[in-house]
Amino acid sequence: MVRRRLTEYRRRVRSRLEEAFVGEHTPQQVARSFAAGVFITALPTFGVGVLVFAVIAALSESVSKLALVASVVVLNPVAKWGVYAASFWLGVQLMGPPEVTVSTISFSAAPEVVARLLVGNLIIAVILTIAGYAFAFRVIREMHERDLGIAELVVGE
Repeated sequence: MVRRRLTEYRRRVRSRLEEAFVGEHTPQQVARSFAAGVFITALPTFGVGVLVFAVIAALSESVSKLALVASVVVLNPVAKWGVYAASFWLGVQLMGPPEVTVSTISFSAAPEVVARLLVGNLIIAVILTIAGYAFAFRVIREMHERDLGIAELVVGE
């Protein structure tokens, strides 16, 4: 019974993914939607990104809603901590370390820390967006050329 439920769940997920990537949108639209989702998800939106997704999806028919949401899988809450750490490191490399010591830590040091995080995060978000577009477009194009479903392409079934 559990195996049957898992098989049915897997079939539904595969079907939804295929709809997302083969549905009414062109490969460019799907790749742009995925890339936009990656960009929004990479930024430190603190949950506001979900509202941004809803607004984008409501305002534009050319957006693949499923591809937009699929980007959350790439930068899930666990992975975002790594992005934030890399963002702060990059910000420090570009702007120098914040002038904060253990004895002077206070909210007054927050702008220096946040500035470094945001500068690094914006650069990383742009890089991830470009990579996300390239990845999604390649996968979709290859899927169309081979006439494969997304599950077969990604999993190799």
